Amino acid sequence: MTTYVLVHGAWHTGAEFEPVAAAIRAEGHTVHCPTVAGNRPGDSKRVGLEEAIASIVDYLAGNGLEDVVLLGHSYGGMVITGVADRVPERIRRLVYWNAFVPNDGEALNDLVPPHYVALFDAVSQASPDNSVVLPFPIWREAFINDADLATAQAAYDVLNPHPYATFTDKIRLSKNPAEMELPKSYLYCTEDCALPQSLGWHPRLSEKLGLFRLIAIPGSHELCFTDPGALAGGIMKAGRD
Repeated sequence: MTTYVLVHGAWHTGAEFEPVAAAIRAEGHTVHCPTVAGNRPGDSKRVGLEEAIASIVDYLAGNGLEDVVLLGHSYGGMVITGVADRVPERIRRLVYWNAFVPNDGEALNDLVPPHYVALFDAVSQASPDNSVVLPFPIWREAFINDADLATAQAAYDVLNPHPYATFTDKIRLSKNPAEMELPKSYLYCTEDCALPQSLGWHPRLSEKLGLFRLIAIPGSHELCFTDPGALAGGIMKAGRD
């Protein structure tokens, strides 16, 4: 059986992955859902990308985890790319679920459209701690477009402000993802419009992985809320040997 480590995206914690993890555990696998530094209760919102990456490196080491399928969702793609660069010996396969794929020297803000950068800049400047939050209308229409209003609101209510430095910091890598020798998969939810289709997740970002396995399933950017069982099935397909 396989050990999965599921790394959440911006504004989330590991708790939002637990319904997905339960469906994967029901198939006999081990699943960890850590929360990245900056998103844990009480964490400073001035955490940078390097600290976020280090928190997952430390989680793997602290729990003695090896031979893991390491998944990153959205912003979590930035994190798992850094983790793979630091401790490739602990990883069996990388899985990017509608996630950012950075090359050395790129920041998340380099990979999103200018209107998102302008929004994040304005929100962070108005916040007391350089954090950012999504306005509900963007969440509702672009991120969780496969949910009814009640589900969208309930999901939004559990989100937490995100440290903006993790979006503006440029990642440091010794190898770009396409050069990494680890097996890689891209799990693509086909109704995801969190990024505009002209600058979408696949193939614009997925092709930066070089050789990779593509798994496509229906759903929005936040399938973890709207159909965790379907997401679990996609993850297991993406993570199989």
